[in-house]
Amino acid sequence: MNMDQIYLITDIPGFTPQISRLISMMNYARHTTLEATRGLTVEQLDYLIDSDHNSIGALLLHSAAVEYAYQVMTFGQRELSEEEWLEWGPALRLGDEGRRMIKGNELNYYIDRLEQVRTRTFELFATVDDDWLNTEESFWYNKPANYYFMWYHVFEDEINHRGQIRMIRKRFG
Repeated sequence: MNMDQIYLITDIPGFTPQISRLISMMNYARHTTLEATRGLTVEQLDYLIDSDHNSIGALLLHSAAVEYAYQVMTFGQRELSEEEWLEWGPALRLGDEGRRMIKGNELNYYIDRLEQVRTRTFELFATVDDDWLNTEESFWYNKPANYYFMWYHVFEDEINHRGQIRMIRKRFG
């Protein structure tokens, strides 16, 4: 992530123009997510407002899991395998399962997972061009969606959860 160009939605060497712009937006969203979590302790990452909410740690892992799932769907043209569901399912589903299984990790654990998945996303984006973004598939409610929308949703979902992270963080100071 080039911090000198964090506020530019622009071309990025090695990527086609529209994919560059998508990456620019993803980079900014990730930058703000990381800023919202800077310095958090394990206890803060595990903090629950109440028994129905998700922790900051779970929301961070959810962002990595969503991005991973969209790699599988758009580049692999498949659903997650049983093994992948075992690894990513609690973070994708969140709720009781996420609260039970996603805890006790330091901030670097979540950052490493986010970075591993993002590195793979960039490797995959380097193999396609702007026309690939127009690929359409049946999506939510059996409506057509293109890969551009699906990848927009990846960082739109992260931005939504970043708002939750900021709210949770205010609860414990």
